[in-house]
Amino acid sequence: MSEKPLLFLDPYPRNQEMVFSEATEKILRDLGRLVIHFGSRAPEELVEEILPEVQVIIGQTAMPRERLDRAPKLRAIFNVKANWEPNIDYAEAHARGIHVLSAAPAMAPAVAEFCLGQAITLARGLQHADPLFRETQEVYGIGGNTKAYSLYDSTVGMVGYGNLGKSLVPLLRPFQPEILVHDPWLSKGYLNKEWLIPASLEEILAKSKFLFLLAGVTTENEGFLGRTLLESIPADATVVLASRAEIVDFEAFVELAGQGRFRAAIDVFPEEPVSKDDPVRKTPHILFSSHLAGGIRASYARIQEMMLDDIGQILKGLPPLRMQRAEPTLAAKMRSR
Repeated sequence: MSEKPLLFLDPYPRNQEMVFSEATEKILRDLGRLVIHFGSRAPEELVEEILPEVQVIIGQTAMPRERLDRAPKLRAIFNVKANWEPNIDYAEAHARGIHVLSAAPAMAPAVAEFCLGQAITLARGLQHADPLFRETQEVYGIGGNTKAYSLYDSTVGMVGYGNLGKSLVPLLRPFQPEILVHDPWLSKGYLNKEWLIPASLEEILAKSKFLFLLAGVTTENEGFLGRTLLESIPADATVVLASRAEIVDFEAFVELAGQGRFRAAIDVFPEEPVSKDDPVRKTPHILFSSHLAGGIRASYARIQEMMLDDIGQILKGLPPLRMQRAEPTLAAKMRSR
């Protein structure tokens, strides 16, 4: 009887609760021999020890070409953080037939749900209605809705159409909006097939009553939404910054939103955690949250479910079906904390 394959868990910053439930552990132990490291990135000596035999890596272990050379049995790397890390030689892994997979599709539904809630909250003014009521300053009926507007039949703009956008669009459809999308990595034909309207960045910013900023950060686009572009957003539009703070000129974004130029929700920041004395905390007119969008129990349960499905597929010699595959050229451009 042949020896079970070696599976290496090195999921930091994910912890045991997030990716290694009792049920998951049982299934993984049925599938293979486990080497497990939690609490930090695995030490180099442990990584070097497992390289000759490892078949599946679960986590963000650095795998440059030199390590790939020392891992002749490696079949898959599962990134459970959901962002492509710049510490893997994606092209070399692809050339060797090693699957590099991301948990991003598992996080996207929760983030999309959060974005929709933020947008409706801002458009209907719920962030103001609650404190007014508590201070006995509420106004009833139409008088309290003078600045409210609806998502129904509106123009929605999406900057970026990856996993998050694909999860958000089905939630938006019942509101029957016109949905404009700008994503330089996707063709107009593809977006048309998705029943979306391809548009330039300038057109989306100028036309959208609801704007969702969903693009990832790459080596080429950091800060691409600068002050001039942000100033073109229509007055009183609703803007949800959902993916990464680094895609905007964050200082300009906060300043303009704080002045009431547009309504804004921010869940991501250039540095996290935000320092307690950061002046951003006192900026008015912005709906803040502390990177809460994706990190709920359902997301981590979904990561484990998808991961187990795809590990089973790969160990049978079949292609993965659930998690996102790395496209080498694009994955190498992505930037993650």
